[in-house]
Amino acid sequence: MPHRSLPVRRRPVARGCAAAALALTVTALAVPAHAAPPGTRDVTAELFEWRYDSVARECKDTLGPAGYGYVEVSPATEHIQGGQWWTSYQPVSYRIAGRLGDRTAFKNMVDTCHAAGVKVVADAVINHMSAGSGTGTGGSSYSKYTYPGIYQPQDMDDCTAQISNYQDRWNVQHCELVGLADLDTGEPYVRSRIAQYLNDLLSLGVDGFRIDAAKHMPAEDLAAIKGQLSNPGAYWKQEAIHGAGEAVSPSEYLNTGDVQEFRYGRDLKRVFQNEKLAYLKNFGEGWGYMASGKSGVFVDNWDTERNGSTLNYKNGADYTLANVFMLAWPYGSPDVHSGYEFSDNDAGPPNGGTVNACWLGGTSRPEAGGGWKCQHKWPEIKSMVALRNTAAGTAVTNWWDNGNDAIAFGRGAKAYVAINHEGSNLSRNVPELAARRELLRHPERPDRHGRRVGTVHRHPRPEHRPRPAHRRPQLRLTP
Repeated sequence: MPHRSLPVRRRPVARGCAAAALALTVTALAVPAHAAPPGTRDVTAELFEWRYDSVARECKDTLGPAGYGYVEVSPATEHIQGGQWWTSYQPVSYRIAGRLGDRTAFKNMVDTCHAAGVKVVADAVINHMSAGSGTGTGGSSYSKYTYPGIYQPQDMDDCTAQISNYQDRWNVQHCELVGLADLDTGEPYVRSRIAQYLNDLLSLGVDGFRIDAAKHMPAEDLAAIKGQLSNPGAYWKQEAIHGAGEAVSPSEYLNTGDVQEFRYGRDLKRVFQNEKLAYLKNFGEGWGYMASGKSGVFVDNWDTERNGSTLNYKNGADYTLANVFMLAWPYGSPDVHSGYEFSDNDAGPPNGGTVNACWLGGTSRPEAGGGWKCQHKWPEIKSMVALRNTAAGTAVTNWWDNGNDAIAFGRGAKAYVAINHEGSNLSRNVPELAARRELLRHPERPDRHGRRVGTVHRHPRPEHRPRPAHRRPQLRLTP
C-alpha cells in the first residue's frame, strides 16, 4: 500500500524516442520447452488482479515453460465490494471469497502452478482491515472496527487517526494507513489469528507470502507471527517503502525475510529517463541498497505504476529496457509486474479479472488484449527470464560502456548482454567472445517499440550466417 507520491524528473522526449536495444544471450543449452522445478529460478511473475483460474492457465501455458520460478497472486480474502482494484486490499474476513475466485479455484490454481514447476506467493494483507461498514464480497457483514467471528474493537490499535508523521515511529505503526482499521499486531490474539489465516493458505499449498504494508507493523510483531507458521521457512517478502529521513527503515525487517528495495525502481526510472546507463556499473549494494540476497526488486508494481515514482508500460522502450536490465543484472530477486491498461488510477481489472487474451505488441491492436498488458510474456522480457536462469550464480564480467547510454557486460562465461539507449547505431569489438566460435548470432528483431533485440546461442554449425537486420539503431558486437 502506498503512502505518498514521489516527484520525478523527465528525460527530453527526443532522446527517449531515439533509444535502441540489443540483448544478447549465450546459453550452454536451449531452454527446455517443459516446466521444471524452480530450484534457483528466482523470477516472480506478479499477476496483479488476475482471477485464480486465469493464473492457473498461465502457469501451465507460459510461466512454467518460460522458466519463472514464482507467481505472485493478489490477496485471497473476502473484501469490501466495489470495482476498484484497491477493494482487494480492504479485507473483511479471511475466507477466500473475493472477486478473484473462491477456495476451490485458489486450491486448483496452486496445484496447477506446482505441476508446471511454479511456486505460489500470496499477497497477504495483515496490517489492517477495512475503512467502513457494509457487506463483503462473500456476504459477511462488518463495520470498521467489528468483524464478527474475527476481530472486535479491542483488537484494533488505540490510534484511530490517519498516519500523519513519517518521522514518528509510533504514528507510523499504530495509527491508520489511509483511514483503514489498524490491527494491534502486538496483541497475542491478533498475532495468532493472523497466523491462523496464513497457515490456512499454507495448507492449500502456498509457498510464501508478500507482506503488504510491513513497515506499518513493528518488525518484532511480524517475527512473532511468522514464528507461529506451520512452515516458518516459508518464503517471506515484506513491503517496506524506503523514505529518506523516516523513522522506520526497511533494513529493520531483514531478520524476518526478504524486503522489497523500492529505491531500485525509482533509480532505474531516473537513469533511463534523465541520466546515463553507464552509471549502472555498480548498481545495487554499491548504491547503498540492502544486501542482494535479501532484496526483492522490480521496475514497477501496481502502486508505483500509478503514483509515477517508477516507469510503467506507458513509458515504451524505457520500460522494456529497464526490465531487460533488471533480469540480466544479478542484484536482488526480481518481480516482473503484469497488469492492465488504466487511465483511471482506481480502475479495477478488466473483465472482473478474467484474462482471455493479452496485448503482445507488434501488429496487434491494444484492444485485442482486452486491456491486459501481460508484460511477463512480452518476448523481450520472457526471453530474459531464460537468460537469468542460465546465468544464475555468475558474477558480472567484462563491463563496457561508452560513457553515456550504451552498455554491455557478461555473466561469467554463460551470458552476454548489450543495451544501446543511444540515438544511433554503435559497433563494439568483444574479444571475450572470440573463443566462442561456435556461436550463432540470430538476427535482431524489432520489439513493440521499434528497438532491436537479438539472441546469441551456442550452435554446432558456425557456418550459418545471420540474415540482414532491419535498419534500426543497434549495438553490433563482433568477436
